[in-house]
Formats: sequence, C-alpha cells, structure tokens
Amino acid sequence: MLKDRFDLPLTTASAEAADDYVKAVDLMLSANVGADALFARALERDPDFALAHAGQARLLQINAQPAEAQAAAARARALAETISPRERGHIEAIALAVNGKGADAYAAVQEHVAAFPRDAVPLSLALGVYGLLGFSGRADHHEAQRDLLESLAPHWDEDWWFLTYRGWSHVETGQPAKGIPMLDRALELHPRNAHGAHARAHAYYEAGDADAGVSFIARWLPDYDRSSQMHCHLSWHQALFMLQLGDVDGAMTLYNQNVRPTVAYSPPLFTLADAASFLWRLSAYGEQVGTADWQEVEALATQSFPQAGLPFADVHTALALAGNGHAADAAQRADAVQALADGGKLPAGPVVALLCRGAADFARGDWRACIDGLEPALAEMSRIGGSHAQRDVIEDTLIAAYVRAGDDARAKALAKARQSARAAHLDEVWLSRLPA
Repeated sequence: MLKDRFDLPLTTASAEAADDYVKAVDLMLSANVGADALFARALERDPDFALAHAGQARLLQINAQPAEAQAAAARARALAETISPRERGHIEAIALAVNGKGADAYAAVQEHVAAFPRDAVPLSLALGVYGLLGFSGRADHHEAQRDLLESLAPHWDEDWWFLTYRGWSHVETGQPAKGIPMLDRALELHPRNAHGAHARAHAYYEAGDADAGVSFIARWLPDYDRSSQMHCHLSWHQALFMLQLGDVDGAMTLYNQNVRPTVAYSPPLFTLADAASFLWRLSAYGEQVGTADWQEVEALATQSFPQAGLPFADVHTALALAGNGHAADAAQRADAVQALADGGKLPAGPVVALLCRGAADFARGDWRACIDGLEPALAEMSRIGGSHAQRDVIEDTLIAAYVRAGDDARAKALAKARQSARAAHLDEVWLSRLPA
C-alpha cells in the first residue's frame, strides 16, 4: 500500500502519482510554488486519485480561487465511496472548508484528527491566523490552536511542519521562549519552509529583537520565489521592523518593491492587510503617505471585498477607505458589519464595527470619537482574526488618537502597558515622542 509522508495510506495504483502528491503537499505546507503543477501531474497519472483532487481544492482555496476550489472538492467527494474512511474524512473536512462552512469544517477537523492525528492537510485548515480557528470569531483562537496542537504533539515527534505551528502557537500566546526552539528546529529540518520563516519573524517581533528580525528576513527572503504565497507578507514584516528602528525610507523602499498591490503576488486578503496596515502605521506615526499609494490600496479593497462579512477584510478595507480620504465610506462599512452583527450573522460580533468606525473617526480628526470607540474594542479585537503583530495597528491608532487629542498620559500608559506585556521595542517610537 502506498503511503504519504505522514505514514498514512493513499488510494492510488500509481506510485508516480503518489510521489507527485507527497511532494505537492510539502510544497503547499511550506508555502512554496510548484504544488499546482505536481497535483495536476498526479491527476494525469491517476484521474481517480481522490486525495490529489482534494489537495488541489485546498491549494485553490489558499490562492483565493473559490469557484475552482469548490469544483475540485466536488470531484474529490464524487470519488469518496471507493477510498478508505481516513481519506473520506480528509476530503470532507476540505470540502466543507472550501464551501464556506467554517463551523462544520472545524467540527469535522476535530473529529478527524482525533482518529488520525497525523493527517496534516485537514489539520492545517484549523491553523494560522486565516484558518478556521483564526476566522471563527473566537477571542481565544490563539489559545485554542495551541491547545489543539499540544493535544496532538505526542503523535508527531520532530516534523518540521508540526513544529512550525506548535512553536508559533506558543509565540502568539505569550511564550516566545518556549516556541522559539521549536521554530529554530523546524527551520533546521526544512530551511526553505516559508511558514517557518514567517513564524520565526513573529518570534523576533514578540521577543523585541527588531535588529535580528531585519537580518533574518534579509538573509532568508532573496532565495524565495516572489510569486510564492508568503513573499509579500515576509517583506511586510521586514518593513515593520525597519519602521520600528526608525528607517522610514528603507521601509518605504521595501513596500514599493514587494508589498504594494501593483507588485505583490499574494492573495488579495494578504496584500490588502499588509499594504493598508503599513500605510496606516506610517500616517499614525506622522509620516506623509502619497495619494497614489492610498488609491492603489483602496482599489484593491473595493474590488476584492466589495461586500461586508469577512471581519479581517472589513477592518482593513475601512483603513484603506479612511486612509484615502473616504471616511464616510469607511463609516458605511462599519454600518454594514453592524447590521450583520445585529442579525446574528457575524460571529466576531460588534467589535468589527467599532474598529471600522474608529478608522473613519481617526481620518476625520474626531479624536474623542475614535478613542471612545477603540478603547472598548481592544479587549475583543482578537475576534477579527490575524496575529498580534497585525492587530497592533489598532493599538497604534488609539495611541496616535491620544497624542493628537493632547492626552499624553493615556498614550504613555497604553504604550508602556503593551511594552511591558510583550515586545520591548514596540513602543519606542511613541515613548520617544512623549513627555517624560
């Protein structure tokens, strides 16, 4: 019986198709290019290879091609009667996820990994800041991912993929000293694992080591294909480190080369979040942002996310609209997400509208309204998904609103609280500008 890299049987008569599938899964799990061609070749060799259709579906979902992903998942489901129960469960979890059934997909993942704890692709659906838990609307999604991975850890030994997410889960839950050795080992086992490099960048951020973060990404990124999934986002991390070190020109150069919508190859949500939050930070720090820069980001937001309903996209769309001088449109997005929350159709709840409206109020210069909206949102903002590093733009906005409102005491208090709770370098830019 042919098996995958996790020692799980594969229903295919073609050893070559199985080999292509195994290689494709590793490329997908490490965020490297080439998986699409290998899945396609596996299916040329065995058109009835159900798991290869499912792998295609997951990859298409990652690449923001929902219709194609759903079609591939349907083909996998159609072949499910002739394969093993493990493969059927694997396919069903993916099919539910690509068809937008998030709660059902997560329930399926939980049931599946209880029986097959080493089935990486279904497990991967639950992980990361944009996964089923990250976008569940739960305030504790970081902790939930950590607990899930810890429950499965006895089954995994030293696998580079599992170590990446296990280590990152500890970094994101306030234990970088515990997570960093796992991440370093994951990168030792697979140096070109982009998710591992990404998690390590977060570890430098949370540990307060911006200099080492810049150096690490500068070494790692040049050999990474710029059309790969994480190239834009790793560049964003490097630009963020540069901002924290005061190198505004260097950060802007990197943004222009690798992050802005006209040059980035990443899926729309990744590019929107990175570009909008970077430009917004620049503005909050008192730097000038060109109108053309904001126009690009607003165009991406309105074309890719014209309707409310995906909280992480909604918040960054509001930043793009407000940053480009369209505060009224950002307020309309706030109204739209509030209507969804009122109708019970937004698991993340009313915090999404508070964050969107806070962006509109900041852009209008209504510092008091911005403060009044963002203060109660801080405790709930993890519900929108994303990482601590990504959501720090909200605290940056509140600190900037305090400063502009002349409330230096509260600006300093929030900056010091974040500095003491997490990374020491995060708020040097703010504390250096405030009275002693």
